[in-house]
Amino acid sequence: MVRRIASQVHKQAARLMRANYIKNEPVWFQAVLEHPPLPLPPRAPPVREDCRLPSSRKMRKPKTEPLPIFYLEDKVRRQFFSDHPFEAFRPVSIVEGREVEDEHPVRGTDWTRLAQRGLNPSPEDAVRFAVNLHNHHKMALSIAYTRAVAEFRSLRAGHDFANTFARMEAEAYGTVFPSEIDRTFEKEDAVYQSADRKVELDRGALLARKRWKAILDVDSGMGDFDRGQQYTRNWKQGIRPTYFPVDELASASEVGKPVQSMEQDHLAASPEFAKILSSNP
Repeated sequence: MVRRIASQVHKQAARLMRANYIKNEPVWFQAVLEHPPLPLPPRAPPVREDCRLPSSRKMRKPKTEPLPIFYLEDKVRRQFFSDHPFEAFRPVSIVEGREVEDEHPVRGTDWTRLAQRGLNPSPEDAVRFAVNLHNHHKMALSIAYTRAVAEFRSLRAGHDFANTFARMEAEAYGTVFPSEIDRTFEKEDAVYQSADRKVELDRGALLARKRWKAILDVDSGMGDFDRGQQYTRNWKQGIRPTYFPVDELASASEVGKPVQSMEQDHLAASPEFAKILSSNP
């Protein structure tokens, strides 16, 4: 038999009974006729008579928007930064660690003064202190906020005075505090020096790779290239150059024999060269 959906089972059974394919009426047939299954789609409401529809009220569409989320800390925080706008310019680290930090042990009814959590409170400490006074000490929110702000300003003033006198004492002992502009220049110089150092290292690595190429040292003592002017000047003056190896010059200097005598001996030992010189005017 072909598989039918729930809303068509009793209809198919009625057709089979009319065709005498089913001799006896099923037990569930009348019950299904009295209470038919829901039509497709399954989420659609069943068809009801007009008498069963509610007449006293109208069907309204349910709201799908989420309910507004409200925290008392948001209200206090908004008022605090409205009274202290420059506190928003203080840098705050928002980096989250691997683990969530435990709540401060001083809280609830034990937290009666803002200084119990440190002498340099943050704006968030002041906000939590005001809410803590309101929730655990049964204090009005306006009075709790006024007290929290007063203690916050007092602790901040004491911290600023301590920093000022510590700076004056350090300067009296010779400490020099650079300004923000000087610090910026120092950072720029450090970046430039690191770049120059990297260029030097790269140049050294390049020279190390050139194993079979001639590398001329600038400070080798050879002097500047004069395009042969000195050689031409010596030729016009009749000064003959000597091309002795370095080993012979070193041995001559060790023995004590002058270089000129070595030159004369060298010239005397070659008569063909002397004949060529005498033939040329």
